[in-house]
Amino acid sequence: MIEIKNLYKTFESSEGRVEALKDVSLTIGDGDIYGIIGMSGAGKSTLVRCINMLERPTGGSVLIDGKDMGALPAKQLREERRKITMIFQGFNLLMQRNCMKNICFPMELAGVKSSDAKKRASELLELVGLPDKAKAYPAQLSGGQQQRVAIARALATNPRVLLCDEATSALDPNTTHSVLSLIRDINKKLGITVIVITHQMSVVQEICNRVAILDGGMVVEEGLVGTVFASPASAAAKRLVFPNGADELISNPACERRMRVVFNGARTAGTPLIATMAVKENILANILSAGTRCVDDKVYGSMLLGIPGGEEQFEKAKTYLESVGDVHVEGV
Repeated sequence: MIEIKNLYKTFESSEGRVEALKDVSLTIGDGDIYGIIGMSGAGKSTLVRCINMLERPTGGSVLIDGKDMGALPAKQLREERRKITMIFQGFNLLMQRNCMKNICFPMELAGVKSSDAKKRASELLELVGLPDKAKAYPAQLSGGQQQRVAIARALATNPRVLLCDEATSALDPNTTHSVLSLIRDINKKLGITVIVITHQMSVVQEICNRVAILDGGMVVEEGLVGTVFASPASAAAKRLVFPNGADELISNPACERRMRVVFNGARTAGTPLIATMAVKENILANILSAGTRCVDDKVYGSMLLGIPGGEEQFEKAKTYLESVGDVHVEGV
């Protein structure tokens, strides 16, 4: 378990003091895939670097399995860091080493025998789906392949925690989905706790079970992904979940009541939901905005609808839409 308690981080700059983290407290359970999301400058990367003490907090503490990371002697901290590995947006592979040697590198530093390191590296290349790339160099690989090698390298020392700092931001959508699926599979197979730092809501929706939203260095919302995304309470969460806003001026609110429909893993069906509602229930809906996507036959995202006909039609539409599993409806 990772316990972050009342964490503060302050930087001194030529323009004065910058408070990057302000009283951050989080608990991350063993085996979680935990998302930390926020816009640029929210403090996400600072927080993840404080977890493994690459940045020393100004105040507060980080406990991993009950050990206060900030209080450990240097030698013991180095040992604990081998159990907390990172992957980055830029992959950070050693360009002069082939894939096998990149993966062996952290084991070399840990004093693992060469033959054992090569055996482990081969197993990890198999795990990440690149068994034939042992002798290839990073420059010969695609971005997605480079990130898979980086993941293999991060797993070389049998870590308990994997920190992913914007690990898919440089990848195209299809490759992002592939890498996220790999991370999810690794989490299930190895039981590793994964912390995902991102500004992309879609990444959190796809693989995380819990999420914390940072804004201005503070946690403004935290909880189960489904709960937070279905009904965000903070202004920062609403900006992330509904980037198009809720006050669209493309319809007349005097003539229709607005509702937001949030799909949080609803099963896809062959018949369009809104069209079916119109045909079966005789409820018309003006689609004001929509942002949905399908992942593994499940729908995520939201729609903003205008329902004409007064309160009765609005409630009828709400009842119909919420009869579909994993759909949440709220008035706007």
